[in-house]
Amino acid sequence: MSETKRQIFVGTPTSFAMEAHLAPYAAHSATSRGRRYAEAPPTARTEFQRDRDRIVHSTAFRRLEYKTQVFVNHEGDLFRTRLTHSLEVAQIARSVARNLRVNEDLVEAISLAHDLGHTPFGHAGQDALHECMRDHGGFEHNLQSLAVVDQLEEHYGAFNGLNLCFETREGILKHCSRENARKLGDLGERFLTGRQPSIEAQIANVADEIAYNNHDVDDGLRSGFIPLEQLAEVSLWHTHHEAARSEYPRIDGRRLIHETIRRIINTLIVDLIDTTNDNLARIAPESLDDVRNAPPLVAHSEEVAAQAAALKRFLFKNLYRHYRVMRMANKARRVVTGLFGAFTEDPRLLPPSYQARGPVAEESANDAAGPTYNGSQARLIAHYIAGMTDRYALKEYQRLFVIDDN
Repeated sequence: MSETKRQIFVGTPTSFAMEAHLAPYAAHSATSRGRRYAEAPPTARTEFQRDRDRIVHSTAFRRLEYKTQVFVNHEGDLFRTRLTHSLEVAQIARSVARNLRVNEDLVEAISLAHDLGHTPFGHAGQDALHECMRDHGGFEHNLQSLAVVDQLEEHYGAFNGLNLCFETREGILKHCSRENARKLGDLGERFLTGRQPSIEAQIANVADEIAYNNHDVDDGLRSGFIPLEQLAEVSLWHTHHEAARSEYPRIDGRRLIHETIRRIINTLIVDLIDTTNDNLARIAPESLDDVRNAPPLVAHSEEVAAQAAALKRFLFKNLYRHYRVMRMANKARRVVTGLFGAFTEDPRLLPPSYQARGPVAEESANDAAGPTYNGSQARLIAHYIAGMTDRYALKEYQRLFVIDDN
């Protein structure tokens, strides 16, 4: 849908009162670039609070409980899922936003929605679906998250999707290829011009990395895939692990691990706030437009950024490339590829709502980000597979390929 139909807000007493404490460079509901479809303003909450509430009540958000981070959902009850990850991102992001006097409600909405378009089986599922869609525009989970909130959710009588504010949608679109950016109108313009999103979107972006790096350490230790002795080679871990042992010499096991991770997260958050405040003082933005025209403002110091990068490299080598993780990833790719192949070969196997109506259409101008039923049959299949939980994808694969004698 064209962005020219977007609703422009004029502000309400509620939004002005609730956001009076915000810095001038924060995103304010009263000056939002609006929604795609006009709606009456909320009476007891701001526009960004309404976005947050719609996301929490969406079908895609509930499905995150059964979508994997690193470990497939059935491998253990205590490993992170996309849902718990999103909640952890929101908590970190709100803490940072509060200290920087920017919009907590917007940063929470972005954080809770940023993974709505992720496939089952984490990055392995995403890579497999992208390969399947290579001749049909590819697959990007950020664009899929946008498709979910713009078109795929079916909760409202007046429109498809959740009809979120421009600023929330902008923050959800963390990455985008230049080719797809050209199809998205003003929402994709910043990827072509080098401009920045809001500070709230920048915060959610960094909070995402803080959350997954640290909970992947926790899950890696819990699974036994990462020995503690290996982590001692990582300075960020070693420093806080030794500090925890020094202050609490009698603790060990899970308590010591949690205490170490808690200290790492705190260090990353405090450094992020301090460095960003220094950047804000140096650039002195006076409006959201100044933020968009500035270089990235939300960042770690060089020292802490280097330590966080070292931890990320360690996880890539020792956890994400662990042979047992790779085995599961290989199975995941086979499931996604098999499902896509079966549905492509015979679309009648799809639920009726995912079967193209009439002759298969050419890819529409904004097909990479949706819309629900106006794209090619391949895009409809991608929507269906991307919306699956881990266990639903496994069951669907079994229904299609396994002959059960029972």
